[in-house]
Amino acid sequence: MTCIEHFSTDGRGMEPFYDALDRIASLNRPLRIAVLGDSYIEGDIITADLRNMLQDRYGGCGVGFVPMASEIAGFRRSVVHRFGGWSTHNSVGGGSYNRNYGIISGHYFQPDSAAWTQLTGQSHHCTRLDTCYRSSLLLLSPDSALITASINGGRSKRSFNVAPSDEIQCLTVADTIHSIRWRPARSTHRTIFYGATMEDTHGITLDNFSLRSSPGSNLGYLHDDMLRRLDRARHYDLVILVYGLNVATPNGRNYDYYRTGMNKAIEKLKECMPGTGFLLVSIGDRDERVDGTMRTMRGVKNLVRYQHTIAAESGIAFWNLYEAMGGEGSIAEMVKAREANLDYTHINFKGGKKIAKLLFEAMEYGKEQRERRRAFYAGKEVTP
Repeated sequence: MTCIEHFSTDGRGMEPFYDALDRIASLNRPLRIAVLGDSYIEGDIITADLRNMLQDRYGGCGVGFVPMASEIAGFRRSVVHRFGGWSTHNSVGGGSYNRNYGIISGHYFQPDSAAWTQLTGQSHHCTRLDTCYRSSLLLLSPDSALITASINGGRSKRSFNVAPSDEIQCLTVADTIHSIRWRPARSTHRTIFYGATMEDTHGITLDNFSLRSSPGSNLGYLHDDMLRRLDRARHYDLVILVYGLNVATPNGRNYDYYRTGMNKAIEKLKECMPGTGFLLVSIGDRDERVDGTMRTMRGVKNLVRYQHTIAAESGIAFWNLYEAMGGEGSIAEMVKAREANLDYTHINFKGGKKIAKLLFEAMEYGKEQRERRRAFYAGKEVTP
């Protein structure tokens, strides 16, 4: 097993997650995990299976957060996602993005007069995704608005008269929900939408925030007040950072610029999301072609070392995905096993399930070791 390493001196590694697990029955809300990453987790790869394992172990249901619109909706297996009428603004996609409205998802959306988003649960890929018991819509509306929710094909409907606010608002319906359709019946161009959720009232919620081409360090450009607003609207007990594909280069030796940027980003997240734990996951194995042979990209090993240093300097937890996969040459073995794509970079859903199991086991082992340490020191305190 590749274990999770702990560098926290202020309790901001895995501790908030393990503390929340200890109190999960009395939280009066789901224990929430946000997984932020690049195209490595796109389509809910890794996260769908990690979510499934955690929900099987600790309860909960539903796919969690889904953006209002997505260019890879048809690729994602964990939810049936349909939508129309949205203007998409992407933090790595060009000039239309205004970072005054940005949150950790890297996207926000503005509607036309007929915009809508529908989420439908399914049970083909993972269990516990067919039905949920709560759905929320996240938006920022400085003007009044009217939002409607149609549940299970219109068999139940709700309306929300949204009052103007500078806060991120979370509109919530509670029901036995197989599908839900959110629609802004009336809003202005200043109303910003982020996404909708399908989840339970308890157990585990895991949100996938994948952003293609993101290096991770761009999180440092988010505004503090927007992060704090998000934390008030939807607090996370654990944030998992999965980056590196857009940073590694064949001859990469010096990643000091990235180390500086990621340390800044993590410090900002820690400051604006109090009580949240953080886990940095390294880049996995990635190959390049040299003299007609595929071999581990030379810059990958250096980047893993830098990411290890980033976690240590930031005082958070670290998991070495490169080592967990098997180290040098492991992506080629996954390609042979049909667990990774022929680009020798991205894993597929089969490979994602394998890696999710490794991470789940490392998280569970960390919890067990923490409990053993507690029992040991409790015994030491009463022993002469």
